[in-house]
Amino acid sequence: MKINWNYIKMFFLLVLVVGLFAFSSKKNDKRLVSSPEINFNGEDNLFITHETVSKLLIVNQGGAKNVPKETIDLNLLESALNSNPMIKSAQVFVDINGRLVADVEQKKPIARVEHSVSFYIDDDGNYMPLSTNYTARVPLVTGDVSKNDLQNVYEMAMKVKDDAFLRKHVTSIHQHKDKSISLRLRQCSFEVYVGGLEKLDKKINNLKVFYKKAFKEKILNNYSKVNLQFDSQVVCTKS
Repeated sequence: MKINWNYIKMFFLLVLVVGLFAFSSKKNDKRLVSSPEINFNGEDNLFITHETVSKLLIVNQGGAKNVPKETIDLNLLESALNSNPMIKSAQVFVDINGRLVADVEQKKPIARVEHSVSFYIDDDGNYMPLSTNYTARVPLVTGDVSKNDLQNVYEMAMKVKDDAFLRKHVTSIHQHKDKSISLRLRQCSFEVYVGGLEKLDKKINNLKVFYKKAFKEKILNNYSKVNLQFDSQVVCTKS
């Protein structure tokens, strides 16, 4: 019987490769993890600091520095970061060099509620606490506002964020007890009464037409209230 040495060589080569891979994998698992590396995605202004994120990682892992890679619970660390009210999402992993890396996306505030307890509304319509590290320049929200019922003011704040005219001019959003909305504009003494948020695009277009005309005629300060709740007209109350 003729022995096929090529098959035997291939078999031993395969065993050698599998053995080296297993040895490398085991050695990699035993590698000590270095200090956490924190990356913030897409934001220059930090509401939460690198130190705070690093502390969250260390506390929840019982010390995430100089411990074997195999003992790191990455799911636990991600959950700890994602439960922080400043963080929108986080991914945690150990790279090939044994560095513990956290990629963090912060929440983005679009309005600041001034109430008994002040806080931000983020761009998903959720509560976000104020930061001692950075203050966002966003419209103030006043009036009858509850942390557990933000949908109405969130819709108005998103309209302000997404509209160039409103973003430039609106300084505050006020919610009345019946959930109707009023706005205040920069360098204008009058109240803009929006009312309910139905047909909001049309109301804002009416405001733009009025503002452009009144600005050109230099009569913006002649009014105390501008009412947008009627479909086809802007009703103004003189000072």
